[in-house]
Amino acid sequence: MTSSPSADLAPGDAGSGGVLPPLSRIAQLSDAMRRAAERVRLVCFDVDGVLTDGGVYLGATRSPDGETTRPFEFKRYDIQDGLGMAMLRESGLTLAIITGRVSESVAMRARELRIPHCIQDPEARKLPALQRLCAELGLTLADVAFVGDDLPDLGVMREVGLPVAVGNAVPEIRRVAALHLNARGGHGAVREFAEWLLTARGTWDDAVERYVQSRSVVNERQGQTQMEHAQ
Repeated sequence: MTSSPSADLAPGDAGSGGVLPPLSRIAQLSDAMRRAAERVRLVCFDVDGVLTDGGVYLGATRSPDGETTRPFEFKRYDIQDGLGMAMLRESGLTLAIITGRVSESVAMRARELRIPHCIQDPEARKLPALQRLCAELGLTLADVAFVGDDLPDLGVMREVGLPVAVGNAVPEIRRVAALHLNARGGHGAVREFAEWLLTARGTWDDAVERYVQSRSVVNERQGQTQMEHAQ
């Protein structure tokens, strides 16, 4: 196995005890952590347990004749997470979803948030998928931040430049993560990371103002203020 691009980052390097420090303490980041944040070009997210709370609603509807059934699946996504992802995208970062579960719900969410790369591999071969994506984009694994929670993410998180664990991550993930979030998956973890990353890069305030301005312009055809949230 190749050495990890994040080898110079200690687990939990963002703060003492492996807990993400308040944004007001961002100036206290280690030089290695700041360099890792500034290097990120591609931000990848797991889905179940990261973009969602890990719960899945499964069911089926029966046709009128009772002969066939149509399965359905529901997932719950956090609106503030969505806005955080949109702000990462608008700040020039490339976003990707890499998940080991195939779901139309995930594809819908990716389209809604204009995430260009949505990889759903039922065998959870996430590292090869990420390596192919990096080759396509002309990036290395050191340019990648990956937000994960469970064992299928472990291979990826050992190799990327900025491995990030959500608050509900299993111990194995927490041990390899350089950054530990407080919030749990599906309950603001992604938004917390978006704010942390852009703040560490010195671009959060600009991103907020850019967002506010883009949602406060008058639509000439309708003659009304547009306050549409890309969430």
